[in-house]
Amino acid sequence: MKINMKASVAAGALLLGGVCAGAVLASSGAATAADGTAASSSSSSDSSKGHSGETALTGTTADKVKAAALAKNPGATIDRVETDSDGVYEAHITTKVGDEITVQIDKSFTVTGTESH
Repeated sequence: MKINMKASVAAGALLLGGVCAGAVLASSGAATAADGTAASSSSSSDSSKGHSGETALTGTTADKVKAAALAKNPGATIDRVETDSDGVYEAHITTKVGDEITVQIDKSFTVTGTESH
């Protein structure tokens, strides 16, 4: 069987180019998802995937918001906590039965309402 040298070299160059491009994308974090948004490998826990104007909560404030949300929804899982664009605290949670809800909490860490998704 005779191997075409030009075809082998071209195939090898294509393969090497693809591997190099993949390595550059992986190291730079510049990969893009199919919908055109930047791909991310970070965990969603406590991260803000919310709308513009929403800021992820951290530290003592985050702890108090989580505690208030869980006091009203025992057994729930906190997905993220944030300050809404209106300045209200929000805890995005998944209840123990699997419902996804947003718990609104005021500045004194009192639950003021919920919103189902």
